Amino acid sequence: MNDKRQTVNAKRINETTPVQRVRSQVADAAGVRWLVKRDDLIHPQISGNKWRKLKYNLAAARQGGFDTLVTFGGAFSNHLYAVAAAGRLFGFKTVGIVRGERAANLSPTLQFAESCGMELVFWSREAYRSKENAPDFAETANRHASFYLIPEGGTNELAVRGCAEMIGEIAEPFDYLTCACGTGGTLAGLIAGCDGRGQVIGFSALKGGEFLVTEVGKLLENHYAATSQTKSSPKNWHIRTEYHFGGYARHTPALLDFMRRFEQENGFLIEQVYTAKMFYGTEELMRQGGFRRGETVISLHTGGLQGRVFNSEL
Repeated sequence: MNDKRQTVNAKRINETTPVQRVRSQVADAAGVRWLVKRDDLIHPQISGNKWRKLKYNLAAARQGGFDTLVTFGGAFSNHLYAVAAAGRLFGFKTVGIVRGERAANLSPTLQFAESCGMELVFWSREAYRSKENAPDFAETANRHASFYLIPEGGTNELAVRGCAEMIGEIAEPFDYLTCACGTGGTLAGLIAGCDGRGQVIGFSALKGGEFLVTEVGKLLENHYAATSQTKSSPKNWHIRTEYHFGGYARHTPALLDFMRRFEQENGFLIEQVYTAKMFYGTEELMRQGGFRRGETVISLHTGGLQGRVFNSEL
């Protein structure tokens, strides 16, 4: 990719996203100042934490001379959607290894991915569980001799590094940061970026999200080792696992009712897979007295709005 195209593409990525007030009667009654970091405004397709995670992985792929990005995801994966868009924008070929058999009618996510030029490879769920150790992976690798592998969800040390940078963009003083959790990479980045400042709360979008505590700890250890920092894992964070609303990609009428009310009050969209659960949980903690009067809470809008449009109930 030539320098001219890099410059043009860079102008389309907006990392200086605003921090604005969240309108909430619950927050007002609790005396809590509630703000949101609008990372959904980074880019129309590569938004929120997906850009943060991909930023340094794309740079590493380019520096390593790779022309193809290979990654994993499900039929409605925000990650596959973002990687496909990034490949088209920055001049990479892309391959998406998809969990499950190819359906007669592809999901809107996979339709978009193919429209960006992504090659979709469908694996059985058994093979998918093995990921890079599956025999099918060797076949894919042999067909793409020069490829850069990005983990499912985009989470690795480079992703943590990209997410950590976000803290430097927040000029507002805060007592708490809240974010949605899937693989734990964004949460680990926020913790690393805070460097002991405030408290960071992750809201698991998955049922049984207790495993994330261990995963986030490992990501932090890897990050500190890679950046030559001799630190132990900070203690100013925890994960709430009770706001998953049935598990990954599941929701309830109560969550959709909250989404409608929240969007009407605040004038921007959220989605039911990740961000709505986080905003709901954050507000519930305010209702329960989880924050003291006068404290400031900043919630991260991680984007992923492509997942919202698939829900006919909204």
